[in-house]
Amino acid sequence: MLKRTVLYDTHVAAGARMVDFGGWEMPLHYGSQIEEHHAVRGSAGVFDVSHMRVAEIEGSDASAFLRRLLTADIDRRTAGQAMYSCMLNESGGVLDDLIVYRRGDESGVGARFRAILNAATADRDLRWMATLAAGDSLAVDIRPQPQLAILALQGPQAPAVLERAQPDLAAHALPLASFRAAFTNGAFVARTGYTGEDGFEIVVPGERASALWQSLRDAGAVACGLGARDTLRLEAGLALYGQDIDESVTPLESGLARTVELDADRPYRPFVGRGAIERQRSQGPRRQLLGLKLLGKGVLRAHQDVRTPHGDGQVTSGGFSPTLQVSIALARLPAAVAVGDTVTAELRSGGVQALVVKPRFVRYGKPLI
Repeated sequence: MLKRTVLYDTHVAAGARMVDFGGWEMPLHYGSQIEEHHAVRGSAGVFDVSHMRVAEIEGSDASAFLRRLLTADIDRRTAGQAMYSCMLNESGGVLDDLIVYRRGDESGVGARFRAILNAATADRDLRWMATLAAGDSLAVDIRPQPQLAILALQGPQAPAVLERAQPDLAAHALPLASFRAAFTNGAFVARTGYTGEDGFEIVVPGERASALWQSLRDAGAVACGLGARDTLRLEAGLALYGQDIDESVTPLESGLARTVELDADRPYRPFVGRGAIERQRSQGPRRQLLGLKLLGKGVLRAHQDVRTPHGDGQVTSGGFSPTLQVSIALARLPAAVAVGDTVTAELRSGGVQALVVKPRFVRYGKPLI
C-alpha cells in the first residue's frame, strides 16, 4: 500500500492527479503541469513535499558523526546554516544527496542538527547512518520525525505570499539569506528549495499542515504537483536521486564536486568514500554530467544514448522546458566532451543533434543558454 502525507485528502479534494512517487501517493498536478511550472517562475507556487524524511541528529558526537558521514564538512557551518552534501559508500558511490541544518549547540547536549532525506532512500539512509554510528562507537542519537510535514513555497513572489499568509513566520523567514534557517514557535523555515527560484521550505507538525497550506493558497500561491517540480529542477540543473545520481557514480562524475570538501587547510577528515574520491580526482574522472539543448525536433528522455566523438554517453534526465520552449536534458558524457560541442542524441525518431551546455538552464526566471 502506498504511503500518504497528511495533506492527501486536501490534494484529492482539489482535483489532483495522484501517482506513485517513491512509494508515496503524491499529486502529479492539479490540472495543468505547465501552468503550475509558469506560476513558480512568474509568481509563487506551493508544493507538499512531506514524503521527504526529517531526522534529528543530536549527541556529544553528532558533529564527529556528520564529519565522517558526509562529503562536506559540517564544522564549517554556523548555527542556522544549511549544508548540501552527499553521503557515499566506500567506493565513492552516492547513497543519497541531502541537506543538513545546524541548529546550534546546547550545554550538556552538544551540537544539534536536522537532516532532510529523500523519500525513496530514507529507510536505507537511516539504516546506514545507524550502522556507521555503531561501528565507530559514536555517541549520537538519530531520530526520524514522521509526524512532521514539509511545504515548499517557491517563486519570486514567495516572500510576499508568506508575509500575507503567515506574518509571524515571515518576520523570522524574510531576513534569512539563502541556505539559512530559523526555528520559531514550533515551526522550522529555511530559505532553500529545488526550483531555481527564491523561496522557503517550511516544516511544521502534521496537524498544522492543512491550515498552513490553505493560508498560502489564500495568499496567492498556486498548488503545484511533482510534475512541475521536476521540470523546474531540470531547468535549474539540479540532480534527482535515482536518475542523475546513484550508487554507481561519484559526486565528481555528477556535477557535485562542490559538495566534496577535502579540507586542505583543516585536520584530515576521513569521511566514508574519501579514498575513492581522492583517487578519482588524482586520475581525473572519466565521465561528467553536462547539459544538452536539443537542436532539432523531438524530446530528450532519460536513458537515451548520446553519441560523441569521444565515446557514448546517456541522458539521465530530460524533457521539454516550458520556460525555454525547447527540449533540454542532463547527460553523463565522456570527460573529453566540452561545453559548445555538438553531439547526437538517439531519439525514437533517430539521431538528432544537441548542443552541449553548462548544466544549468534557468536561474531566477532568466534563461542561461
